[in-house]
Amino acid sequence: VQLQASGGGLVQAGGSLRLSCAASGRTFNFRDYGSGWFRQAPGKAREFVSAISRGGGMTDYADSVKGRSIISRVNAQNTVYLEMKSLKPEDTAIYYCAVRANNGLGLTSSAYDYWGQGTLVTVSS
Repeated sequence: VQLQASGGGLVQAGGSLRLSCAASGRTFNFRDYGSGWFRQAPGKAREFVSAISRGGGMTDYADSVKGRSIISRVNAQNTVYLEMKSLKPEDTAIYYCAVRANNGLGLTSSAYDYWGQGTLVTVSS
């Protein structure tokens, strides 16, 4: 399974970004995997940002991004998205997407089976 995250970049505080994560694999069926986004700021541990169930019917967000972010997925395109608005300097981090074979929402790193390489988001003040 390969996960390719994209959409990061430099944005001013108050701005918006949409991150994408495209999944692929020879025998990989994206519909069978829940998805999540995590982030890691410099000098800090990786933290949960958001998760979405296999069918997209369940979502969850970290308190730090709740109300400012929307996670979604298009199973036909093997892609999961994270839209973030009202960005703050503290949102600066490398954002990682991940997928998990189990049903439900994964809120910890250990719940995920495969990880992408990350995309850098830098929010300037």
